[in-house]
Amino acid sequence: MFQENVSLAEYTSFKIGGKAKYFFIANNKEDLIKAIKEAKNLKIFILGGGTNVLALDEGYDGLVIKINFKNYSLDKIEAGITWGELVGWSLENSLTGLEWAAGLPGNIGGAVYGNSQAFHIKTSDIIKEVEVFNTKDLTIKTFSKEQCQFSEKDSIFKKNKHLIILSVVLRISKGDKKEIEKRIKKNILFRKEKQPLEYASAGSIFINNSGKPSSYLIDKAGLKGKRVGNAQVSEKHAGFIINLGEASSKDVLELIDIVKKEVKDKFNIDLIEEIQIIK
Repeated sequence: MFQENVSLAEYTSFKIGGKAKYFFIANNKEDLIKAIKEAKNLKIFILGGGTNVLALDEGYDGLVIKINFKNYSLDKIEAGITWGELVGWSLENSLTGLEWAAGLPGNIGGAVYGNSQAFHIKTSDIIKEVEVFNTKDLTIKTFSKEQCQFSEKDSIFKKNKHLIILSVVLRISKGDKKEIEKRIKKNILFRKEKQPLEYASAGSIFINNSGKPSSYLIDKAGLKGKRVGNAQVSEKHAGFIINLGEASSKDVLELIDIVKKEVKDKFNIDLIEEIQIIK
């Protein structure tokens, strides 16, 4: 049922990482539940769009399950649909409420998990409810927005790995197609101008937890362009660590430690990682 020795670098936006001992692509929630039952005593990592994660060079000694179910409608959107697919669908159907997410990498399940945000709007702002699979008792339940316990780049799902996001119901409504398209294009252009999209990365590395953006603190600490091996603090946007080519997870982790130390020494602020380590 499971693939063996699959390169995680191929499934993550950082393009870094060794092999997963076992790997499985779940194309529907039934696949997911069956895989979890089959896994028995294996440790499990649930992979969404592969953004906002770092796979270690030594790989993963367990089962990585990639969420790939993508059915969607106004009533329910499955966790595997990407932001690109979702925003495109909303434009085609003149639905407003998702323009802020234009250009965001990853999928909706991962965005709920980490409460992704852009342009001062959070994923939690558009959530009505979330369908969840509990791997402990093998039940499916619906969580209200309040039960999701959203906070800055955080949720109940991030703290409780046994709760796996299956689908969501979003707050979106009919709007003017031309206005929706205008806002989408504006947001995509902003990202291209301000973010190092030409390089492999995991997106923002740190949470903005101090009242000031982590990118501002990193920039003011003089760390733009700081490099360890082939990992570098982006000169375009200090909140990103980019893979210049063949970077290792060791390079990235060492660079993260340097950035945290420098910001702590200069501002007495403890940066907190946003990215998840597959370990």
